[in-house]
Amino acid sequence: MARRRAGAAAASRMAGTYVDGNAVRKTQTQRNTDRYEQLRKRRELERDRILEEREKQYRAQQERLRNKSQTMDATALVIMCAALACTLVFCFSYIRLQTQINTRISSIESMKQQLDKLRSSNDALQNSIDTSLDLDNIYRVATQELGMVYADESQTITFDKTESEYVRQYEDIPKY
Repeated sequence: MARRRAGAAAASRMAGTYVDGNAVRKTQTQRNTDRYEQLRKRRELERDRILEEREKQYRAQQERLRNKSQTMDATALVIMCAALACTLVFCFSYIRLQTQINTRISSIESMKQQLDKLRSSNDALQNSIDTSLDLDNIYRVATQELGMVYADESQTITFDKTESEYVRQYEDIPKY
């Protein structure tokens, strides 16, 4: 009979419908949900613990950064001031050089304009000189106003100089 009961109990467990004794066993689905519930609670507790730990680390890091930014050692301050001074010197010298270049360029431009004005006035004077040398006008003024006449052939003396090809202005004229 013990065998029969053992076989019946095994069969009821497999079928899931037979209850053996006065203590009702939990079904498989209820056990799984309890297990899932426990796992979920464990995971939530672990997640909350990790979040709290990260929050503590973040706050500690922020506190370290605040303390570090508030206290600057003297060497870093001296180096930073020296770098700032060098940067300012370079900037001012660059601006000074740019200003000098600009003033020189503007003075060159003004000198070019002045040169162009002088060239144009020089060309105008040259044109007036060229136009004032009218040979017909010179002949008219010389003959009519000044009473000059052309020289005759008897008044013209020619001579040959054999010594050299050059004629010296202050040398005596030979007599014939």
